[in-house]
Amino acid sequence: MRGLDDTDREILSLLLDDGRRPYSDIAERVDLSPPAVSDRIDRLEELGLLRGFTVDIDRSMLREGVPVLVDVQVEPGNAEAVRSALSAGEITEHVFATADERVVATATVPEADVQSLLESTVDVEAVVSYEVDLLTDRSWTPSIGDAELAASCAECGNTVTTEGETARLDGTRYQFCCSSCKSRFVDQFEELREGADS
Repeated sequence: MRGLDDTDREILSLLLDDGRRPYSDIAERVDLSPPAVSDRIDRLEELGLLRGFTVDIDRSMLREGVPVLVDVQVEPGNAEAVRSALSAGEITEHVFATADERVVATATVPEADVQSLLESTVDVEAVVSYEVDLLTDRSWTPSIGDAELAASCAECGNTVTTEGETARLDGTRYQFCCSSCKSRFVDQFEELREGADS
């Protein structure tokens, strides 16, 4: 599996700056042809590194409620369920889960009614306590810097390095840290497929 090179990083940086940037503009900046840029972006999407192109809305331009930062302490084992539920909420912008079973979210709530937000999105039995802070400003500036590609092996969960292998099964690309993990996974996949067909 090929890792990220400087051209990939530059393409990602340009897309982070403007997700609607034309491939011809990116190509000119990274000294590639537009089809080569398209191929690289397709590969980054296929790897799962690029999950989509989103719209960044400046909520300060909208009159819809009060921007808040909500810090929720949850019962052990419930952080992922609470994080997932808050992420699905229409008024939630960003959600983070910490190792100590806390979920932190930014949201714009009508009339600063955080209790209604929590009651309408999460299982309140999972919430131990929560704190709310009013936000005066927010910014979101994702970047990749010098980060290396670190996909997880579909078989064992280890990090896949540049020596890793890939396999495409039923249209989905899987990544593996070694040939033995790939072989086990493919064998199990084929057995399950044969069992489902019979």
